[in-house]
Formats: sequence, structure tokens, C-alpha cells
Amino acid sequence: MMEFHVAPTGDDSWPGSFEQPFATVTRARDAASGAAGDVVINLRTGTYGLTAPWELTEVDSGSDGGRIVYQAYGYGTPKQEAPVLSGGRQITDWRVEGGVWLADVGDLDTRQLYVDDRRVERAGIPGLPDGAVQTPTGYTIDSDAPLSWQSPADVEFVHRGVYPWTEARCTVAAVSGEGPVTVTMSQPAFGWALDLYNSAYEGATTSGPGLPTRVENDASFLTEPGTFVLDRSRPGHHLLRYLPQEGEAPERTRVVAPIAETLLRARNTSDVTFRGLTFADATWLWPAREKGFLHYHGIGFYQGGTIDRVTFGEDAWVTVPTASSSIPACVRFHDCTRVVIEHCRFTRMGATALELSGGTELAVRSCDFDTLSAAALTATGSRAVSIEDNKVHHTGAEYSGSPGIAVTATDGCTIAHNEVTDVPHCGIVAGPGEGTRVLHNLTARTLGVLADGGGIYLSGPQGTSAANGAVVRGNVVEDTRTPYNFGLYTDYGAAWVTVEENVVVRADNSSVLTVWPPLENVIYRGNFWDADPVGAADPPAGVTYEGNTTLADEEELHAATAAIRQRAGLLHPR
Repeated sequence: MMEFHVAPTGDDSWPGSFEQPFATVTRARDAASGAAGDVVINLRTGTYGLTAPWELTEVDSGSDGGRIVYQAYGYGTPKQEAPVLSGGRQITDWRVEGGVWLADVGDLDTRQLYVDDRRVERAGIPGLPDGAVQTPTGYTIDSDAPLSWQSPADVEFVHRGVYPWTEARCTVAAVSGEGPVTVTMSQPAFGWALDLYNSAYEGATTSGPGLPTRVENDASFLTEPGTFVLDRSRPGHHLLRYLPQEGEAPERTRVVAPIAETLLRARNTSDVTFRGLTFADATWLWPAREKGFLHYHGIGFYQGGTIDRVTFGEDAWVTVPTASSSIPACVRFHDCTRVVIEHCRFTRMGATALELSGGTELAVRSCDFDTLSAAALTATGSRAVSIEDNKVHHTGAEYSGSPGIAVTATDGCTIAHNEVTDVPHCGIVAGPGEGTRVLHNLTARTLGVLADGGGIYLSGPQGTSAANGAVVRGNVVEDTRTPYNFGLYTDYGAAWVTVEENVVVRADNSSVLTVWPPLENVIYRGNFWDADPVGAADPPAGVTYEGNTTLADEEELHAATAAIRQRAGLLHPR
């Protein structure tokens, strides 16, 4: 076995020994390239600043039956160290004016800020003043309040709940006039939003994004301690403002602005393992641009193109994009083979944390995901994927439609023994695919912001027969929070699904059997809930509903499901 060492105090001109370590993971990568057999690259404690993505390609694969392992020094021992791969920049040159910290940060651009590793919110106000009206180009407002905005082109409108499952973001182009004031929105985002968001339901019709639910990122909004604003009105001379919380002081408070959008990108790489590493401090700048962030569902957002109208009842319809893009991940694996990611942490990221795209024999296990703007983990078009024993919490902080874990178009994906809590929409999502197994997971406090989802959500065909269909077994779904949700939700033409021996408690609805397009070859068997699913009294033709138990008394339900609860959730609690 060959072994190298890397340390923040090292030097890339050194040989990479314990006594003379490399300084960067890219130098260690190059040293390992082409080596036969196992290679272990040990990272010592400290922060490794990534000014460019860490790239892995086919030549960085294990060879001759060996693996290349990137790991924390002392991995698996009581003396394991704590390396952090960071895309952030520490802000130190503060001056204080009127209690506000100010720093000239050059051309730095970011949407997030972390103070002593705590995510702080961008300063904002709750919507527009009374009398605001949507127009074809923006809004008119019967108030001069927007004239006090110090940098209008930095202001962003948040439209939470355009549809119950949707949240959009559009930037302002200009503010002008007096009584009323005209707010002109950036194009093409606002024009696209007018086309995309239209619906009719129960006699109510909506058109366009409507009034914003929140307005963010102007110095005039900076009134709440622990919030920040980035003023980019002077190109190359951006000004960061932070209103501190009580007890914070510039000389003893660590402030980090994430500036990298990608930390690690691997393509066609095989036989590589990552152990005990922390990936942190990344951003995603797309939503602040003229195309905005026009979310539709999950991690999907609209960038123009054809829009369809979907009818789901008499005088009920909604417009939807025929195609969408996906929120990118800060750590990405594309068409990789036999990659293992274990006991790593993904934190303080402005997009999705980890993406598996294509590839086969991929494993993500015993990792922690937290403090994320979007999803924790997505897998698309991959085969033989294992997502096991991961702890996911406090995700979707900026893009509230994001699920905790999402897979689609996968073949033979197992999602087992994960704990997903405190997320703004669905906990675990499986789109169309084959052979998906969702086993013994715990989801709690899901759908904390948006509606129309579930702690566990499956959509579309899940196979072509019982042999390659989906199995959802032994999961516990608790506290699905917002109104209009279904704790365990098979939706939108889900087919070839067996849902058995699960527990659902404290949801608006435990489940639903009557959806459109209808369910086909779906079995609900041996489940426990505190309320009957919608449609259980008269199951539709495509659903077998048998041997399920409804117990309204929580103590009785808890006692009856003790064995299922004991097996659900993390294999190694932490």
C-alpha cells in the first residue's frame, strides 16, 4: 500500500510523507495517479481552501484491483483528525459604523454568510407595502417606501407558495417614480414567471407569481441582529454589511463568505473512497441573475421553454414546464463507478450538497448533511446505489421546495436507515425508476414550509412488474407539518409499488389512494396510521388495500409499532 499525507502547513514541493506533507489534495491526487494497488491519502486537521474545484477524472481512479482512499488522518480511531475542504473566504477587515460591521470585499459575490459556523439570514422585510399591484413588467406601489432602497438592483423578491409546493425568486431591475412607485423586475425572469405560474382551483384563478412574500438584500432592511446584506452597486467594490448579535465582536468572531460554487467534481472516476472529510462553504449565484430562480417542483427550476396546462378536475388546472433544470450540487459525481463516500459531513452550502449522476455501484453511508440551501443528496440515472445510515437535517434553507433525499431514473437504488428531519418540503422522494427500495427510514418534521408533499413521496411508474417495482417498508413518518400533505404519498400515476409495515403519525393526511393520474398496481398492506388514508373506504381499481391498522390513540399506536420503530432510522445514532 502506498501512503501520502496532506496538511495545511505542508508544501506541494515536498514528498508527501508524514514529516513533509503536501499542502493540497490536488498535489496528492497527482502523486497517486497511475499507482498500482491501494493508495491512502491522509488529510491532517485544518481548513483546505479550494479556490478552484477539486477535479477527478478517469486517470485518478484506482488501478490493478486497488482503491484510492482520501481520508481524515487517524480515520476510525479515537485520534481521528478533522480536515475541512472549504470554498469560503474569511472576512476579517471590518470597520464598525453605527453598530453595523462593514467590510470592503472587492468583487466577492455570495448569497450566504456564516458566523462562527452559524448560517445567518439575508436581511429582508415581509413583502411589499399595502396597495401593491402586479403589472406586466413588475409592480406599482402606492407608497414611496421602495425609494429608500439603497441598492435596488441587489433586491430580490421571494414568492413563497406560488403553488403550494413552489417558491420563486426574482431580482429587481429598477425603482422609479413617485406616488405610485414603479418597481421594474429583471427580465427574462419576470416574464417567464407570468407565463409559468397560472392555475385554477375551486373557483379561484391565479396569474403570475403574485405579490412577494418577502423582499431581501438591501441595507435599509438591516434591522434584525444576526442578518447581513451584500451591496454590489459599485462593481469591484462590493460592501458587506453585518448587524451582529449581542456579544459578538469583530476580533473574536469568525465570519466566512462562501465564494466557490463547486468543491469537488468527479467524472468517469472509479474505485475511489472518501472517509471522514468535511465539505463546507459553497454558494450558488444563479438565482441572483436576470433569469432568476423559477422553481417548479423538488430541485427543478424553469429556464424558459414550452409550458403545458395539466387538467386534474372540472375547472381545475395548472401550468407546468415541459422540461426543467436541476439545482446543481457543490459536490458532484458523474458516470463514476464503485465510489464510496462514508462518514463525511456536508455543511454550509448554497445549493444541493451531493449529486450522483449516472454511474454504478455507488455508496453514500453514515454521512451527515446539514445547513444547506437546497437538498442533501440526489441521484439521477444511476445503477446499484446505496444511500444508508445518513443523517439529514436543516436543509432547503433558501430553496424551500427541495427534498432531503431525492432519486429519479435510478435502477436498483436502496434508501435505508436514514434519518431526515427539519426539512421544508418532502423528506425522501423517489421519481420514476426501477427497483427502488425505501427501507427502515425515519422522517420527522418534514414539510415545514411548503405543502402538497409527504415525509416519503413516490411519483410515477416505479417499474414494469412486481419483480422490479418499488418497495416502501418499515419506515416511520412523523410530524408532516403544513396543511394539505400526505405523510406517505404515492402520487402522479405511481405504479408497481408495495407499501407495507410503515408507521405514519401526525400528518394532515396519513396517505392518499385517489390521485391523478391514478395509481396502478399499488399495494398498501400491514401499515399503521393514526387516521385512514384518503380513499381507504373505497380503494380505486389500481390499489390493493389490506391488513392495515388505524389507531387514533397515540399511545396505543406507539405500543403496537414498537418493533417497526426500533428498526427505523440510523444504524449508528449520532
